[in-house]
Amino acid sequence: MISRLCLCLTLLVTGTAQFAAAQSFSPAIKVNDKVVTEFELDQRTRMLRLFRTPGDIDALAADQLIDDRLRMQAAEEIGISPSEDQIMAGMEEFAGRANLSAEQFVAALQQAGVAPESFRDFVRAGVAWRETIRARFGPRIQISEQQIDRALASGGASGASVQVLMSEIFLPLTPGAEDETRALAQRIRGMSAEAFARAAREHSSAPSAGAGGRVNWVPVSNLSPQLRSVILGLRPGQISEPVELDGQLALFLLRAVEETENRAPSYAAVEYAAYYIAGGRSAQALERAARVRAQVDTCDDLYGVAQGQPDSVLERGTRAPGEIPEDIAAELAQLDPGEVSTALTRSNGQTLVFLMLCGRSFDVSGAVSREGVALDIQNQRLASFAQGYLQQLRSEARIVRY
Repeated sequence: MISRLCLCLTLLVTGTAQFAAAQSFSPAIKVNDKVVTEFELDQRTRMLRLFRTPGDIDALAADQLIDDRLRMQAAEEIGISPSEDQIMAGMEEFAGRANLSAEQFVAALQQAGVAPESFRDFVRAGVAWRETIRARFGPRIQISEQQIDRALASGGASGASVQVLMSEIFLPLTPGAEDETRALAQRIRGMSAEAFARAAREHSSAPSAGAGGRVNWVPVSNLSPQLRSVILGLRPGQISEPVELDGQLALFLLRAVEETENRAPSYAAVEYAAYYIAGGRSAQALERAARVRAQVDTCDDLYGVAQGQPDSVLERGTRAPGEIPEDIAAELAQLDPGEVSTALTRSNGQTLVFLMLCGRSFDVSGAVSREGVALDIQNQRLASFAQGYLQQLRSEARIVRY
């Protein structure tokens, strides 16, 4: 999860925590003949808080430890016991998500009151479960060349991806009022989520203003490199620093981060058209944009709209994601082909941008190998088997909470 990648930053503000003077090792839960202690519950709760895991932390900690007991039981039944090298490799891999070595990661956890053994047990259960699923279900999975071809044709392999749920505010930098706008942006940075929504309705120039700045889920891969670094530097509930995007200050409130199983394929290029309407966000310009929207279904239709006008009023092109201006990339990330945005302006707010997404092309060339696609398909199917098997173990288990 992306929240785990922010662990090092989290630890900086968490401070050094000391172990409680008297930890309780009394039983908290019994899973078949295995006991989960109060101490283990406390340790897992601390870890989940450090990882900024959303939801009911206490309930999630208990559920995870129950599942870990069932995973270890399933592994033992078929003679699987992770070696020290496998466990250490798992610890290194997990710590690497926070750009730390296992030793640095363990030291950071200790500062927050999490014992090294607790992290080791967490990793050990995961490694044992992975090997168990491979042993039980791996031989059942046969992947054909036709399945690989279909995966490539749909944009590449399937796997995990990350998408973000945001709210936005765009503040035009009107000449002569820049200082007031920057001061307003700084005030917004200190607001709650509810106040952010009210500020969006009152001040934002984006079409999302009426919805309190709320926009739909956006794959992180669709964001421009600048915005990606801004958004992924936030924790859910945080508001970004103001970002200047062509005459406007943009602020983003990160509401949620989600890891999905079916990854949206990477875009090799994005084709879009921008039709420029004089008048900025005036009523006349917006009415003109509404009339144009009623006339067009595709980017090709804009040629008819712009006929007889200077060539400069219509811009159309195909660019790699990293070459697209930041504000345009942010809007295109929310659009499907044929959809339109009128959130942006040019010429210090004097020109309205009628922005239409024409289409996206996917990178399925040498960046994606057939072997990699086959492996991703296999991993996806193993994940499905693992979920069903764990549900079965849960339904058959005797679970007692004290």
